[in-house]
Amino acid sequence: MNVISDPQTLVLSEAEKGFAIDLRHGLGFGARNAMAVQDILRGISLWRLALTLSWLDIRLRYRGSVLGPLWLTLSTAVMVASLGFLYAYLFHTPIRDYLPFLALSLTLWAFLSTIISDGSTAFTAAEGMIRSMRIPFSLYIYQLLARNVLILGHNIIVIVVVFLVFQTEVNVNDLAAIPAFLLWLIDGAAISLVLGALCARFRDIPPIVASVVQIAFYVSGVMYKPGMLGHRGFFLLYDPFFTILEVLRAPLLGTIPSTAIYVSALGFSAILCGIAWLVFLRVRHRVAFWV
Repeated sequence: MNVISDPQTLVLSEAEKGFAIDLRHGLGFGARNAMAVQDILRGISLWRLALTLSWLDIRLRYRGSVLGPLWLTLSTAVMVASLGFLYAYLFHTPIRDYLPFLALSLTLWAFLSTIISDGSTAFTAAEGMIRSMRIPFSLYIYQLLARNVLILGHNIIVIVVVFLVFQTEVNVNDLAAIPAFLLWLIDGAAISLVLGALCARFRDIPPIVASVVQIAFYVSGVMYKPGMLGHRGFFLLYDPFFTILEVLRAPLLGTIPSTAIYVSALGFSAILCGIAWLVFLRVRHRVAFWV
């Protein structure tokens, strides 16, 4: 009798049951759609495996560290404290109003930018598993999202502490953050799918993505409040980073975003999801050969 002593091996062997990765070329649009849907649904059914792998990623990344992921929390707290007082003075804004805004902005931006960065290596980082196991490609995307949500859970400590210190009010508008966060997860899966596939094929793209994210940090209203621009801030509606950030940030600060921001965010999300689905249909059978 064969005994599998490694729990992870047991879980992975269970994941492989009843799932086959069809790598045939030249299939029709309907057949590719059916296989893509099967991949997505099978990946969702393996959510326990995604959580296990994401937790293992975090443990391996911070192995030997005393604080582990809390180092990111400490880093965020130091940045909020140091930049908060400086920019509040430069922007002539009361620290009581600006510091909660900055703490929330930096924490959410860290989550967003890390998903984009990790999405660029979603498939190349899982090269060994892709080449050796029959696992849905979507599972690697869910693993990425789960890992970053767990890290976000640590960084929320910074937001809670700042909100308590400055007695930031919590009202019913905060409930609008729930569907906004779900939208973030959908967009995170879509952008990771697009970047993961493209960066597996073209290894020059990750540095370009990193540069774009760095530019967006200074342009997209992370460090400054949109109201500071007055009527000149209309261009922010055409910035996908800003509108996606604002639909989650504004409710947590007790306000509801304008209709224009919701329309812009949903529009960009729909375009992104459409592109992601077309890319997945086009390159799904090629990813295993690119990594």
